[in-house]
Amino acid sequence: MDMLVTDGKVHDEQRQGEAFAPFVQDPNQYRKHFYIESYGCQMNFADSEVVASILNAEGFGATRNLEEADLVLLNTCSIREKAEQTVRKRLHDFKKAKAKKPSMLIGMLGCMAERLKSKLLEEEKLVDLVVGPDAYRSLPTLIEEAGGGQKAVNVLLSREETYADISPIRLDSNGITAFVSIMRGCNNMCSFCVVPFTRGRERSRDAYSIVAEARDLFERGYRDITLLGQNVDSYYWMDEARDQVVTFAALLEQVAQISPDLRVRFSTSHPKDITDEVLFTIARYENICKYIHLPVQSGSTRVLQLMNRTYTREWYKAKVDRIREIIPDCGISSDIIAGFCTETEADHQETLDIMRYSRYDMSYMFFYSERPGTLAARRYTDDVPEEVKRRRLQEIVDEQGRLSTQSNEADIGKTYKVLIEGNSRKSDDEWMGRNSQNKVIVFPKQGDQDLRGKYAWVKVTGCTRTTLLGELA
Repeated sequence: MDMLVTDGKVHDEQRQGEAFAPFVQDPNQYRKHFYIESYGCQMNFADSEVVASILNAEGFGATRNLEEADLVLLNTCSIREKAEQTVRKRLHDFKKAKAKKPSMLIGMLGCMAERLKSKLLEEEKLVDLVVGPDAYRSLPTLIEEAGGGQKAVNVLLSREETYADISPIRLDSNGITAFVSIMRGCNNMCSFCVVPFTRGRERSRDAYSIVAEARDLFERGYRDITLLGQNVDSYYWMDEARDQVVTFAALLEQVAQISPDLRVRFSTSHPKDITDEVLFTIARYENICKYIHLPVQSGSTRVLQLMNRTYTREWYKAKVDRIREIIPDCGISSDIIAGFCTETEADHQETLDIMRYSRYDMSYMFFYSERPGTLAARRYTDDVPEEVKRRRLQEIVDEQGRLSTQSNEADIGKTYKVLIEGNSRKSDDEWMGRNSQNKVIVFPKQGDQDLRGKYAWVKVTGCTRTTLLGELA
């Protein structure tokens, strides 16, 4: 899939690539330094924080200065062709830096590492080490091997690895929001997706370690936590001490009970797995945010069957109805693919129709590009012309823009409880925060008091397609 847009703009939560360093760290206390860039989904950013912790224990400190680094890492996914093109360009940039500092090691992490290991290491000679998403614990050994002139590789998948015992170092943190991984891998086998092949089978992390990490974050001042997984609703962990299963609804409740001042979010939900139990848990706790990311991918039942999504358009619409019945004020967002194999104009129109029915507040929108190794690549012909894909994607983007504007305009005059995350991007004279529905609200400051991490009641007075504008109530 080649394009990621939200109302025509790249969305904050899926940044195209960013160099990270811990929010507070003295670089002089470390004998070696690492530089890391992450691309793609929230899971990759969370994984980079695990990697930072492992490296930190080996005497590596993070740096934002590429030239200072002894170790340069790039962590990315293999979901979109454009991501791979961007990563290759960055690797060539890193190779130029290495020419000036030959002792520098360059490594590729994550899903793309597993898929392109031979090309990157031997054919193109762009990297010194390749580490898959289940092999981060082997980094110290691999760094030693690469430093000795060997090509170091570990892309083995695991049925047990969850990194539950590793306390992530929060990279580039605002000190208010944080990600907590609750599971790894995926069992769904959607025909367009590489995740089951690059991240392995689904396994859930120990619930006690998740709650302990969330509690520690709250005690350190964090106030907004997102529970992460490829499909959080299939979280399933057996508490052998109590001989009982912990479901996602139970885990969500345990995290919410840490404190009413801790906001809890989660991503992502597969429509087939989100249960009434989860929905009623959200409705019961004020601090569990009223927002669900519910990827539809296509509005056509025929295309959904080709995608192996295991639901129909009617079933999906009934799930949206159930969400709005139990949580009337719930925000809903989605993922949408334009131009999947054999998609007709009628299929495309059904996608636009289900968007209007679901009234998405926001969407991640792509056009399809074939990923090697997926079921779709083996079974189907990528037969929709690129110009048709682009035109259909633009119509989807335009429709989402209309829906987002309509949703935001409906909020004018309402008052929301907003967690203030920091200054707005455009002005230090304004605060930026989000409401429970995950909408960004910008409003003028009053006085010099630092309100980061505090809650405020804000009345919405205006909006753009992507942002609510308000004032303190």
